[in-house]
Amino acid sequence: MLLIGAAVGLLGRLLLPGRQHIGVLWTLIVGIVAALLGSLLASALEVRATRGVDWIEWIFQIVLAVLGVAAALDRILAGTARRPLRPD
Repeated sequence: MLLIGAAVGLLGRLLLPGRQHIGVLWTLIVGIVAALLGSLLASALEVRATRGVDWIEWIFQIVLAVLGVAAALDRILAGTARRPLRPD
């Protein structure tokens, strides 16, 4: 699950335009959560498992990873916006 989460999180970051200021750990966490939720969503929608790659399940996972990376990025940026800037 760790490797799948890493792959899904990385794809989520790659598909999100612009630079993301989140670390590797957040990417991994978002990827794992997106992989689990994508699998649950595919199961709930009765997407049948195939002998090959389950493309619909992958699409669910990657879309959720993009949304997760965007949400994590928004949360991180909101936290930095509240901190006062130090004068140099």
